[in-house]
Amino acid sequence: MNSRQDQLKAFDRLLTIMDELREQCPWDKKQTMETLRHLTIEETYELGDAILDNDLDEIKKELGDVLLHIVFYSKIGSETNDFDIADVCNSICEKLINRHPHIYGDVKVENEEDVKRNWENLKLKEGKKSVLEGVPKSLPALVKANRIQEKVAGVGFDWEEPNQVWEKVEEELAEFKAEVQSGNQDAIESEFGDVMFSMVNYARFLNINPENALERTNKKFSKRFQYLEEKATAINKPLKDMSLAEMDVFWEEAKKL
Repeated sequence: MNSRQDQLKAFDRLLTIMDELREQCPWDKKQTMETLRHLTIEETYELGDAILDNDLDEIKKELGDVLLHIVFYSKIGSETNDFDIADVCNSICEKLINRHPHIYGDVKVENEEDVKRNWENLKLKEGKKSVLEGVPKSLPALVKANRIQEKVAGVGFDWEEPNQVWEKVEEELAEFKAEVQSGNQDAIESEFGDVMFSMVNYARFLNINPENALERTNKKFSKRFQYLEEKATAINKPLKDMSLAEMDVFWEEAKKL
């Protein structure tokens, strides 16, 4: 691994390149925080994909892309004298020190849960009116549900045992089934949302990240379906012309791979 000196040298190199690109490259010169925003989101998702694939070389590359965006935003901020990369680094350093009084102060903690509770309580002391203020509005719904539940659990609003959460899942499923039978589409959608929310909560008690779990299933399904498509092409028979029984033969083959 690189020494701290080499790490700082590499970071300085990136800052220098960013300065040069901002001054000389027509595309880089035109960018604003608003134009970069959707690209940053895309890079973050690409990093997430690499992490789920456990592709360490790709993770390294995608982390570089994300770091570039952080440096880019900081460069734009420096041009209006609002902030620069040092301000960004110092800001997060101060936050980390303040939010870890068990490391940089005299607060005692017993476990991870104590740390989480302290974190949320400190945020409220800093002026936040709600523990939910830290949940971005633009998060995907599944991720948002998980973060909401983590946030409120951090201040003690939580179930005590996993079996209590599962009972809630069963209760929500029963209500969902009842609404399906009633045929009220709006109520069906509402109850389905309750089922998903309760399942996300149960996943948290099992130490499962629901977003990661669902994405793993998405990848698994896609891989199997693409195998099915390849087999259909090999026998020169379009999927639309195959029976479910014929497709199921290849599907079972895919599951064994």
